[in-house]
Amino acid sequence: MVWNELAVAAFAVIGAAIAMIGGGLGPAIGQGYAAGKGVEAVGRQPEAQSKIMTTMLLGQAVAETTGIYSLVVALLLLGIVNRIL
Repeated sequence: MVWNELAVAAFAVIGAAIAMIGGGLGPAIGQGYAAGKGVEAVGRQPEAQSKIMTTMLLGQAVAETTGIYSLVVALLLLGIVNRIL
């Protein structure tokens, strides 16, 4: 019985790590790409800076939601570990 609980705890920790790696890496790459393209667009059309900045920030906020969801999943998995141990 103890082995099963430890196995569940170990897999929950591994799952939390995978959730944070997968959920943190994607938004980071996407936001960096969006920021780079936003700066590029402002360089081409400086007069449209406010519209470009607004659109870019909105896109980055939407991209960040996957990172937040993965953080919630990781915290829930670590809560399972805390309850088991």
